[in-house]
Amino acid sequence: MRDNDALSRERLAHLVKEVFRLTSGALQKKLRTHDVQYSHWTLLRVLWMGDGLTQRQLSEQAGISEPSTFAALQVMQAKGYVTRQKMPDNKKQVRVFLTHTGLQLKNSIVPQAEAINDQALLGIDPKDIQATRRTLIAMADNLNLELMGSVHEGD
Repeated sequence: MRDNDALSRERLAHLVKEVFRLTSGALQKKLRTHDVQYSHWTLLRVLWMGDGLTQRQLSEQAGISEPSTFAALQVMQAKGYVTRQKMPDNKKQVRVFLTHTGLQLKNSIVPQAEAINDQALLGIDPKDIQATRRTLIAMADNLNLELMGSVHEGD
């Protein structure tokens, strides 16, 4: 653990990385008690918002490469969290659906994730939290624009 004085001199990217490291570490510890891998958490969160996505859609929405998604789904299916079904109207298209077990995980895991978030925000003024959200969203937008510009320059 670094002291706050040292952290106050860090660039924002390093601070974001440090907070991510700490929160994801706490979450991974909680997920292990439910036999859920951290990479599965990301996919489950997307599926809890609406399942029946194609594997490609799931990859895109989760921000995970298709091969990584495919490998994770194989494990998740073996654990009984999801099923993958070919659609009758398009045999090439495989859609991912949550099982009852996969749906039930939400009830036990999401409150623990929210508790970690609450711990991270403890004692921080709500106005500061909103300002941080706005700042991080603006930073992400700026970087996405830069990325999009780099992609178009290579065309």
